[in-house]
Amino acid sequence: MVAVTFIYASCTDICPMLTANMAHVQDKLGSAFGPRVAFVSITVDPEHDTPEVLKQYAQDFGADLDGWAFLTGDPTIIREVGRKYGIFARKVAEGDVDHTFLTSLIDSIGTLRVQYLGVRFDLEEFRGDLLSLLDESK
Repeated sequence: MVAVTFIYASCTDICPMLTANMAHVQDKLGSAFGPRVAFVSITVDPEHDTPEVLKQYAQDFGADLDGWAFLTGDPTIIREVGRKYGIFARKVAEGDVDHTFLTSLIDSIGTLRVQYLGVRFDLEEFRGDLLSLLDESK
């Protein structure tokens, strides 16, 4: 089971809030995080978010890299992956990236099950949905 988000490291607004929320849920999942539940954060700014930048970003938020991947890559491929998840991103003034905030839950057989819009979704509901999907996969 995977929770997928789209962020960028130089964001000073919503991305840090989303990442901090995800880190909070990561901590509440206990031993299920890593072996049974994974998080993936994909950059919407691959031109600037190198693996080194994303590693530092992950460390700044206490991400457990045994279960949480921060991905970058070819900008064309990143845009295509984003589109498949319903993410639209565009560069705006001063290097910011305006983008859709969706967190997607993918079950153990690869089916998109739930999407949360924005960053103010209920974290207990999110954790509960993750645990419910884990129970289904037993």
